[in-house]
Amino acid sequence: MPSMSEGRSERSFSRRPRRRSGRQGNSSRPQQRVEEPIVAEHFESTLPEGPLPSFAELGLSDALIRSLAANEITEPFPIQAATLPDSMSGRDILGRGQTGSGKTLAFGLAMLSRLAGGRSTPHKPRGLILVPTRELAMQVETALMPHARSLGLWCRTVVGGTSFPRQIDHLRRGVDLLIATPGRLSDHVRQGTCDLSQVEITALDEADQMADMGFMPQVRAILDLTPQDGQRLLFSATLDGDVDKLVRQYLHDPVTHSVAPPTASVTTMEHHLLFVSAEDKQNVVTEVAAREGRTIMFVRTKHHVDRLAKKLRSVGVHAGALHGGKAQSARTRVLGEFREGTTPVLIATDVAARGIHVDDVSLVVHVDPPADPKDYLHRAGRTARAGQSGTVVTLVTHDQRRAVQGMAARAGIRPESTKVRPGDEDLIRITGARTPSGEPVIEREKPARRGGGGGRRFGAPSAGGRGEYRGGSGRRTEGGEFRGGPRRSERSEGGRGFGRTERTGRPRRAPQH
Repeated sequence: MPSMSEGRSERSFSRRPRRRSGRQGNSSRPQQRVEEPIVAEHFESTLPEGPLPSFAELGLSDALIRSLAANEITEPFPIQAATLPDSMSGRDILGRGQTGSGKTLAFGLAMLSRLAGGRSTPHKPRGLILVPTRELAMQVETALMPHARSLGLWCRTVVGGTSFPRQIDHLRRGVDLLIATPGRLSDHVRQGTCDLSQVEITALDEADQMADMGFMPQVRAILDLTPQDGQRLLFSATLDGDVDKLVRQYLHDPVTHSVAPPTASVTTMEHHLLFVSAEDKQNVVTEVAAREGRTIMFVRTKHHVDRLAKKLRSVGVHAGALHGGKAQSARTRVLGEFREGTTPVLIATDVAARGIHVDDVSLVVHVDPPADPKDYLHRAGRTARAGQSGTVVTLVTHDQRRAVQGMAARAGIRPESTKVRPGDEDLIRITGARTPSGEPVIEREKPARRGGGGGRRFGAPSAGGRGEYRGGSGRRTEGGEFRGGPRRSERSEGGRGFGRTERTGRPRRAPQH
């Protein structure tokens, strides 16, 4: 496989990013000029016609085909068949596929194929995948690691809430494909433990969520540190606003692929609005949670997650709580128990709404209705994945009716509306609700927490043993990353958030995201 830089002018890339009005590669690559926003409506389905080609026909190596078969993946999904020929040939890709459509392997297999045969040097990854949340990063690593090993490549994650020194050690040994959240990768760049000048191919997954979480300044700073003529793959549910600006600035003449419109049009997914009184709502939630099968219940706040999980466990429902206020080890444990089925009910904030793939989730319940149609679609996307069937239920009290019906219309769904009370036949028919056992679930004793870890609050000791200054106008997001204006101690000379602190002139210590 020829080097990505072969035939292109050599450039030196410093750690300090610089502003630019567009991509400035060599003169042989004209700048892209986009007169209109690249919004979702400009996409047309590129679902291949007729029988899908095999992985061999798409050009994957025998080693990758054997690795896929060993993991019971024998036929490509439509988005993989649509994008792999272009991405493996080196083209920039702008893609959209419904959740559960196989996006991870669509860009992951192309990246591994492009990186095969090369070797990374210490602290300088050759491939980079940016994702918005820790859980999604770990899921991507799990999906790609066996295939990377089949090619002799190393695939590692750099996310908040896990050991910073251990990540430094992995980077020092050499990482071919790095999977990272923007906040933690920015920390490594500031510390000088990660150099992006050798990145040949970059993928941005769930770009719209990174925009929603306030990561665009960090994403742009990171892309500015990668070679300007490198290949870029961007996948997003929507392509307007900040994502559109990102496409204009960093993708060169991208090939666009879409296999689904940005609405909840999955034919195997049922949508229901269940009208309940405020007095009956808790009992309805309890009966629905006691059903058989995996269930995800979404609520608005972290405190509500903990209260509801505790209430359900008190009446015999095995429920786990997932939100950004928990230590990463606790979040990993809860997701593991949910995947294994020992905890069939997951109560979560929107931190779990995107990118988390758990097989056989048959019901999604909006205990607190989402205000935004995008949030609805991404929450709903936890069920009916990869051709499976599933049901999405929104609990609606009287004062919420008009807002929820308007949101459903904007999301492109036509839900069935039903008035229910605890024990109703319609409630049982739609959700499988039943009366819980009534015997409290006894939680296993958790080991005592020691210093450090992902649950550190503001003002707690940093990795270096000292408290960190947490000034500025930003705040933590549900995903555990920092959102908003740069902290005063993080503002660099270039205004990008990289570099040395204003107060001391010393490199900033790495926070725990």
